Amino acid sequence: MRIDLHCHSDASDGTRPPAEVVRRARENGVDVVALTDHDTVAGWDEAAASLPDGLALVPGIELSCKEDGRSLHMLGYLFDPAEPVLAAELARIRDDRVVRARGMVERLRELGAGVTWDMVGALARGEAVGRPHIARAMVEAGVIETADEAFTSRWIAQGGRAYVERYALDPERAIALIRAAGGVCVLAHPRARRRGYVFGDEVIERLAAAGLAGVETDHPDHAAEDRARLRGLAASLGLAATGSSDDHGAFTGDRIGAETTAPDAFETLRAAATGGDLRLPDRRGESR
Repeated sequence: MRIDLHCHSDASDGTRPPAEVVRRARENGVDVVALTDHDTVAGWDEAAASLPDGLALVPGIELSCKEDGRSLHMLGYLFDPAEPVLAAELARIRDDRVVRARGMVERLRELGAGVTWDMVGALARGEAVGRPHIARAMVEAGVIETADEAFTSRWIAQGGRAYVERYALDPERAIALIRAAGGVCVLAHPRARRRGYVFGDEVIERLAAAGLAGVETDHPDHAAEDRARLRGLAASLGLAATGSSDDHGAFTGDRIGAETTAPDAFETLRAAATGGDLRLPDRRGESR
């Protein structure tokens, strides 16, 4: 069984609609896929309604958090999105995403980059606008040649000339919110060094004590030595070790299934969740 627990659609910063994400997952030989858009569950229903035969959907999310002034991402699975406190926090995060993105567009214009809010809005068809949408708008405007060039100190990397801070949760609060909604949390790509997501063992140990259920050990941005270190740490802390593609469609090369999670690790997470379960296709191709 091939299980990919971290994928994005155009409900946030992926390039494919949720229906296409699940279709591509099955075409790539995936049996279980999680839709984990940034700070939104807007893609769940479309993905569930479009499930091809043989594919199960894990309803999920990637929550924006902040650890010691740095961005940290927390994956949440199988929770109730209607839980009032969680729903209110998600709305606050999404609202601030718009404020922040508008601020970055204004800074880019002041720097002479020909990017407009209309360009960004046309790319961000979902409700969770993010920096990748701005990067793609910069490419369209001819400011840069590739989206990766935007994520430097010259432009919109953290601390960059056009960077704007935004509201984000403390990771312990994110864990508490997802658990209160019946879900489980996995720390996303904690050793993605190229992107600056590097958190030491002590952070993972602290989050484990706060109720973290797993850590994403196998990720396209993780080096072999980091994967081995994270697997050992996960085992010592009783955390599930997961593997995921972190697919964003064309933005990351349509790599669904490039990294996978062992079935026993997934079952450990599933057994700990009480807020929801897998979405499965019925015989008519409609989810149930």
